[in-house]
Parts: sequence; C-alpha cells; structure tokens
Amino acid sequence: MRPALLLTLCTGMFLVQLDVTVVNVALPTLGAQLHAGLTALQWVVDGYSVVLAALLLAGGALGDVLGHRGVVLAGFAVFGVASAACGVAQAAGWLIAARAVQGVGAALILPGTLAVINRQCPDPVTRARALGVWAGVSALALPAGPFLGGLLVSFVGWRPVFLINVPITALAAVAVWRLLEPGVRKPGRVDVAGAATAALALGAGVYAVIGHQPLVALLAVVAAGAFVARERRAADPMLPLSLLRSRRTAGATVISAAMNFVGLGSVLVFTLYLQGVLHLSPWRAGLAMLPLFLPLVLLSPLSGRLAARTPRLPIVAGLVLGALGLAGLLRVDATTGYATLLPAFVVFGIGMGLLTAAVVTAAVADAPKERAGIAGGINNTARQAAGALGVAVFGAVAGDPANQAHFESGLRTLGLVAAALWLAAAALAILTTGARASENTVAHSG
Repeated sequence: MRPALLLTLCTGMFLVQLDVTVVNVALPTLGAQLHAGLTALQWVVDGYSVVLAALLLAGGALGDVLGHRGVVLAGFAVFGVASAACGVAQAAGWLIAARAVQGVGAALILPGTLAVINRQCPDPVTRARALGVWAGVSALALPAGPFLGGLLVSFVGWRPVFLINVPITALAAVAVWRLLEPGVRKPGRVDVAGAATAALALGAGVYAVIGHQPLVALLAVVAAGAFVARERRAADPMLPLSLLRSRRTAGATVISAAMNFVGLGSVLVFTLYLQGVLHLSPWRAGLAMLPLFLPLVLLSPLSGRLAARTPRLPIVAGLVLGALGLAGLLRVDATTGYATLLPAFVVFGIGMGLLTAAVVTAAVADAPKERAGIAGGINNTARQAAGALGVAVFGAVAGDPANQAHFESGLRTLGLVAAALWLAAAALAILTTGARASENTVAHSG
C-alpha cells in the first residue's frame, strides 16, 4: 500500500477523532459564552457522536455500493462546511445542529478509511501493520484534541477549534482525488429503513440518558428491536448479521464498544474535573491530559504488530491495565489533586494504547473484501455509539463539577463500574479473540 495513500486515509480518521475530543476542553468556555448548561454541553459532544454512530453503517454501505472515493470526497466536503458553521455559531442550538452535520460528514469518511486499507492489504500481517499505523496516527487526535483545543481556547478563542478543520479537509480531499482509484462497486442498494431505525434507537437512547426520560428509553428499545427485525429480512441489510457469526468479530465488536464507552466518558469527566474542580486553564488542562493520551500514540503501532500474531495478548493486557488505571479513581476525594490522577492517567493510557489497534484488527480480520466497508462500519458504529452513550452516562453520574462533593463521589463510582466492565471485557477477549488473523474465516451469506 502506498505510504501517501495510507497517510491520507489516516488524516481522514484523524479529523474524525479530533472532533470527538477537541471540543472537551472548550466546554467551560462555550458554556459561559453561549450561556449553555451541562445538558447543552453534553449535546455539543454527543450531537456529533450520535449522528456519526447512527450513520456509520449507512456510510460503509454507500461506499461499497457507490465507490469509496466519491463517498469519502463527499464526506470531506460536508465535514468542512459544517466545521465552518460551528466556527461562526452564535448560540448553543446553532452549534449543536452544526455538530450534527459534522457527524454526517464523518460517517461518510470513516468507514472508507478502513475499507480501503482492508482491500489494499489482502495479506493479514500487512493489513495488521497498516491498521497499527492507522490506529497510531489516528490516536494522535486524542492528545492533539485537548492540547490543541486548550491552546486555541486560551490564546485565540473557541471558534478556531472548528475553523482549523476547513483547510485540512480541503487538502485531504485533493489527496484522495489524486491517490485513490474509484474502485469496484458492489451491486445492491442502501438500507434506508435500517439506517432510520438505527438512528432513532441511538438518538433516543442518548436523549433518554441525558434528559432522564424513561419513556424515550422505551422508544429506543422499540426502535432497536425494529432495526434488528429489519436487518433479518432485508435483501441488502445495512448490518449483515452473517458477519457476526464469527466469534472473533462479535467479541471484538462488543469489546470495542466497552472501550469507547469508558474511554470517551472518562475524557469528558476528566476534563470537567481538571477545569471545574482543580480550576486549571484550558491549555493547562489539555497539557495535564497528555500522560493519558501519549501512550495511545506510542503503543498503537506495537499493538498492531502484536495483533498480526495473536490479537488476544494486547487486548487482554490492555483491558486489565486500563481497569487498574480506572480503579485509581477510587482515591479521589476533597483532599486530592492532579498528583492522584496522574498514575491513573498513565496506566489507563497504556491500556488504551495496547488495546485500540488490536481490537480493530480482530474485528475486521474475518470480513471478505467485498464487505470491507460494512465490516469497518460495524466496528466503528459500536465504538462511536458506545462512546456517545458513555458521554451521556458518565456526565449524568458525575453531574455538575460545581457540586464538588457529588462530582468526586460520582468519579469514584464511575471508576469502580468502569474497571469492572473492562475486566468483564477481558474475560470475553480470552474466550473470543485467540485465533490468528489468518484463521477462522467465517462463511458469509447474505
């Protein structure tokens, strides 16, 4: 695979991931300038993540049917225009709406990056290494997000946090046009009904958590059931259930969901703690988050190489280490400060660094080439949907950092529950992810 093409694909993933985290350190400033409360700030994050998660499968299907180059180019165009709209927003509602449109663009970009890598690298070892680079470069968005966002908010303002995307998307689109061939289209059509029910299920689920609406939660459950029923009988399903017949694919998808549920939820409450409780400036808060994110960048390529031999080792090790880091939150109280969080940040970050590339490699290893976009969409949908729910749940449990005693009690509760969730995911990984990337290819039908 040409290095320039791999770098371009990584840039697309970088932008998508950057806008998951870059806004976090700007939340207190946004809240003050746009007169937005905690619920609105959660939607500034989740307005993007929910739409991204809801449309990822449709984005993957569109790429398979229409060709990934055209779909990715359209994604860059939508993402760039929406980023400009975010940068000139005058009210919280305007910003949330523009963030939702950003999510549409991201959903067109993201599945194509994995699909192209999967098609260009038929050899499992080469593919695992390419995914390691993809995960490592995309992981740069996690430390770059809070740090870059903190610098911009502190010294320029929050609007450039979004406006900086505009020239980058333009350059990336030119590179995609020059480097990526149109590719082979797969006969079929996009499952519109499946996309609609998936979007309703996820959107209603997140709204129910943020707004404490049990009736809306019931609507989310009904919509999820309708989505599964639709996919069972659709001629061209958005989520081919046959792809989940692979034990490794199904297990890695669940583990990916647990990873992002805890990871993105933690980033939100950590940011609120650093600025709302410890009263750090945005750029100092971004700097304080680097020990959490840098291991992701440094360890993701290693994780990809290890996953080429056996994905189980880095996945289990990452989950267990991450759980130990999360357990460090049990020490947080009114007398502690950043020094208490620092070891938890480092150990949690090492766990995430070992886990990320390996679990993505395991999730897509069994997919046939013609379903590459769908396979990537399934894994990324699980990650982004769980991440959106994680932001909603972690924010609801921790509450407003202005109520310091309640917030710190919430952090301790979240640390305990999140650690237990990751240990359960480690047990699942032992049962499902032991096979090599070149083995156990599932028999696909439909």
